[in-house]
Amino acid sequence: MAAYLSRLHHISLHVSNADKLAKTLVDKFRFNLFATRLSGRSRQLAFRKGAAVFVVNERPNQGGVEPQDITGEWAQDPRRVRVRSSQCNATRCLYDVSPHNAVDTVSNVCFEVEDVERSFRALSHLGCRFLVPPTTVEDEGGPVTYSVLKSIVGNVCHTLIDKTKYEGEFLPGFDVRVPDGGSGDEDPSCPITHFDHITYACPRKATHRAMSWYQELFGFRRFLIDSSDDVDEGFVINQEGIGLRLTAMEYWKCSEAGVLLPSADEREPDCKFVIAESLPKQGRNQVDTFLEQHRSPGIQHIGLYTKNIVSTAHAMAEAGVQFFSPPPAYYTEVGKQQEMEEAGHNPQMLAQHGILLDTDLHRGPLSPAASGERRRYLLQVFTKPIFAEDTFFLELIERKGATGFGEGNIKALWRSVQAYMENETGDSKEGAPGMLQTAQ
Repeated sequence: MAAYLSRLHHISLHVSNADKLAKTLVDKFRFNLFATRLSGRSRQLAFRKGAAVFVVNERPNQGGVEPQDITGEWAQDPRRVRVRSSQCNATRCLYDVSPHNAVDTVSNVCFEVEDVERSFRALSHLGCRFLVPPTTVEDEGGPVTYSVLKSIVGNVCHTLIDKTKYEGEFLPGFDVRVPDGGSGDEDPSCPITHFDHITYACPRKATHRAMSWYQELFGFRRFLIDSSDDVDEGFVINQEGIGLRLTAMEYWKCSEAGVLLPSADEREPDCKFVIAESLPKQGRNQVDTFLEQHRSPGIQHIGLYTKNIVSTAHAMAEAGVQFFSPPPAYYTEVGKQQEMEEAGHNPQMLAQHGILLDTDLHRGPLSPAASGERRRYLLQVFTKPIFAEDTFFLELIERKGATGFGEGNIKALWRSVQAYMENETGDSKEGAPGMLQTAQ
């Protein structure tokens, strides 16, 4: 591999109205605004919940200029850009670029690395397109070096950042603020701890190229979603009107070294990446809706890990978050009620917020007792899109030993969305399939 990734640092969003999204993240999703960069026409807001950090960038205008590839010229004149945080260009994003995108979008996944300049040289040699050269920003906490490269998935970019010499709270250029009542990280009613997974929506036949790119450059490895997940073809459902291919991957360095959670003796699972594409001959679906309304491939949803999904979903629903719910029949299917009760959950309580449960009998080391395997399950619930378009949305997920993505729920979710579409054809959200793609 060309670059060694240590951990996921943050995920960036670019929106036309930062205040509106800030209110949604704080009031509804219970994130805390902890750092800001407000200067001139540049507005960048950082929100945190556990180890999950979103940076919201306000797009200066709808048009914008597409970022230029600087790789070639930088290779000829490889001087490092070094600035104090007080000298930062007031009209420019720090640690990111402004994407050429007409709609609100989630477009940057920032990774920590140990050596940005080494990564830049190695990735440039392999043909990567860089939009920001190695740049060092510093303040009283020390220096941080970063660079931004373009991925091959739509408008998705990756910021590579080195914070090994930085002792500040977040990043140079940001003013760190303490929310009322302290850090705000501990919230018993809404215990989100980290990003669980990120899902890309891609055109048909794009998966193999994207997988190869991440494998060659960053050492990502295939992660099998299900026992029927084929190493080459991915996890495919191509029946009963469902045409969907899901392929998952994870970055190995984090997998081997592990990342500590804020809590004392737990280890954070890797933030996995999932590529979703539609299959032909099954009609229009969720991926197609995303590609049309987003106008390019991109990040379609992000899974937030919670230690108590019932409490978290209840708190968010009380604050105004709208969740997508399957038909009531889902909770009365033959065996489903028993499955939920054996896992220690009340079906009526799960149904209240549309929470889905999926057991994971086949995954992991063989257990001497089937009853032990019954305890391996996960719970999921999906929000409606948070932008004006049917594009990006969030998922809450709680894992109890299960490492997959709820493959047993895909058909039920798909059918429920189709029923929703048929019953709500006059709704302004006619593109409702955009809500479901999360049913990995």
